[in-house]
Amino acid sequence: MSTSSPLTQIFYRAPKSVGLIQGTPSYETLSNVEQPTEEVRVALYSPNGQYFAFTQPNAVTIVNPDDGNTLKKLELKDVFDLAFSPNGSYLSTWEKPVKGEDGNFQNNVKIWDIKNATVIGTYCAKDQSGWKPDFTADEKVIARIFKNEVRFFEVTDSVNFSKIWSTLKLDGVSNFKLSPGKNATIATFVPEQKGKPANVSVWTISAHIKQPVSSKTFFKAERCTLKWNALGTALLALASTDVDSSNKSYYGETTLYLLGIAGSFDSRITLDKEGPIHDITWSPSAREFGVVYGYMPAQTTFFDSRGNSIHSLPPAPKNTILFSPHARYVLVAGFGNLQGTVDVYDRLAKFTKVSSFEAPNTSVCQWSPDGRFILTATTSPRLRVDNGVKIWYATGKLVFTKDFKEVYSVDWRPRPLELFPPLKALDDNPAPHQSAIDYVLSHPKSGSSGVAAKPKGAYRPPHARNGNASTSSAPQTLYQKEIMSAYKPPAQRGPRVVPGMAPPVVQESKSAAKNRKKRENKKASAEGTPEPASQKTEQPQQKDELIAGGVQSLEEKKIRSLLKKLRAIEQLKMRQAGNEPLEETQILKIQTEGKVRSELAALGWSE
Repeated sequence: MSTSSPLTQIFYRAPKSVGLIQGTPSYETLSNVEQPTEEVRVALYSPNGQYFAFTQPNAVTIVNPDDGNTLKKLELKDVFDLAFSPNGSYLSTWEKPVKGEDGNFQNNVKIWDIKNATVIGTYCAKDQSGWKPDFTADEKVIARIFKNEVRFFEVTDSVNFSKIWSTLKLDGVSNFKLSPGKNATIATFVPEQKGKPANVSVWTISAHIKQPVSSKTFFKAERCTLKWNALGTALLALASTDVDSSNKSYYGETTLYLLGIAGSFDSRITLDKEGPIHDITWSPSAREFGVVYGYMPAQTTFFDSRGNSIHSLPPAPKNTILFSPHARYVLVAGFGNLQGTVDVYDRLAKFTKVSSFEAPNTSVCQWSPDGRFILTATTSPRLRVDNGVKIWYATGKLVFTKDFKEVYSVDWRPRPLELFPPLKALDDNPAPHQSAIDYVLSHPKSGSSGVAAKPKGAYRPPHARNGNASTSSAPQTLYQKEIMSAYKPPAQRGPRVVPGMAPPVVQESKSAAKNRKKRENKKASAEGTPEPASQKTEQPQQKDELIAGGVQSLEEKKIRSLLKKLRAIEQLKMRQAGNEPLEETQILKIQTEGKVRSELAALGWSE
């Protein structure tokens, strides 16, 4: 890989700082980037990686990612969102809606020609959701939803939004998606309403749109996510509802449909496990897609472009799936409320597992454009602690790390796939950056994965460890061990005394003495030996019979408290071994086991 290759730059954004970090092999920070003086709300690359733009309260800055120099500065106030066209020729900005003197909202969406820094079109969008204009792949047509129709406008030297080029009228249309292919097509979704089923249709874009080339109707669809493959020849429609009619899922119901652009097929994807669909993604080859679905542990299955099942991975707590740019490797991970385990599989080697590493608290995960590195990051506001960026080689080795007090977004610079030859094999021992070396040295138990190493093999409870055969009389649980080692029955305890003072003599109560005499007389009668009448004086009972709980010292109180924590940790580990999702606080509690055991050892307790 050339050292001058710009592919591996990653962008990081803090509240008042912007930077570009070179990826392998130098990881240098570009110092030419103009540092903002105020808050940065949005920052992003153009899809072709030619431009990088970020906002300021009074301007939008466009940067050259090659050297970090500022190319353009657009004087705009209160820009809250940005969007590039597919080829990076145009930049759309969304400003805070403001009413004019006539009481009407002014045009707050502007489309800029980046080379000339001129506005070619404006319109009003009061709602920030769904404001972005959608360009065709050749950037010659813009599509927008207006009430119950999708309107198309031609893009020349300017865009006249009062002159409609074509219209697609659909009652209740809620969203659409233009295809990325050379043949301009559009997919539309109409949710179910008033007893009518929902509908997903594919249309060929022209000056006179008449009939859809493919259409599918179904119920249980209030929303729908539309995903085209890279060639624009097939469409995945993920329909969902807020409420699950079977009351099995808190997240509602999800259903997946596949439609072809030529109308040759449209079907529901049959999934062999109940539960929600966590993630779907197309392979860059456009010939297959992957789905993660079902109640935890989830199932991961791969399908061909016509919906036929190809391969399924073993069930595991996963909710994320990503293909590498060359479609050679597949990343399957569990983020969010899951532990952050990342598995990488080789697609060309019959889904053989290449590596596995831990990336807990990950909020951003991406393949590098060359398909060799994986970026994971913890960002705000999802988590405001432990913010930072890590870069891993596909073999699971940590090669770069950088911590931040707060970081809001991280992204690889997009690069054309043609710049990188197909992967033949991964390096066995890629050279790590000094930051990764320092991180591993400062975390000696982390190993190459950058997280605390876990004992290999299935979890075994204490009584089954070290090859000790358990018997009916041996303690079977930590609680039983505690009883056997720390707790003593009242008859075996000594009196509680103050150091330096003689133990007080406790007089036996009348009722206790009477009951004791009855027991002694009954025992003597059973043995045929009468009790001597002269035996009137009884020995006083020990003080320990009257001590409730048997706590003798502060040390024993501490031991019992630590043993209680240890029992809770073992219960969490057994749930973790059963692939049950744990909360972050529960995972942190498991990590304190070593500290608890060391405190017990210091107090003289042993198993």
